[in-house]
Amino acid sequence: MEMIANLYASQPFWIWMAIGAVLLAIEAGTGTGWLLWAAASAGIVGLAALTGMTSLPVEIALFAGLTLASTLTSKRLTRALQGGHEDINDQTQRMVGKIGHAAAPFVEGRGRAFVDGAEWLADLDGGGELAQGARVVVTGVAGARLLVKGA
Repeated sequence: MEMIANLYASQPFWIWMAIGAVLLAIEAGTGTGWLLWAAASAGIVGLAALTGMTSLPVEIALFAGLTLASTLTSKRLTRALQGGHEDINDQTQRMVGKIGHAAAPFVEGRGRAFVDGAEWLADLDGGGELAQGARVVVTGVAGARLLVKGA
């Protein structure tokens, strides 16, 4: 234990960089997105340790605070970038609000819509008929079908 204490006393910058590298390697292997912020925080604490004006308890508190703040901020930021949707990989939820046109006539509320460069099975909100080529706006998604209304 004394050897670790001596190593830290002589090289705190490299200890924090090693912690950050290990966290980054685990993040790269798992792809969770959560350890990235802890790895970045370890790097920042390493830079603070480089100044020599901090002690181990201050560095640990700084690491904990930065990790917590950056993780919470990133969660809020990614949610905002996703438009409030939970799954960043769910492209269908991003379709809501986009405008397209009826690729085929809607009969009894069912048809096909061309939206965002692709043709989708679609249901007309409220049912009814809609002519081919009519403008539609996506109001929701139900499975692999878009919910649309005439625009």
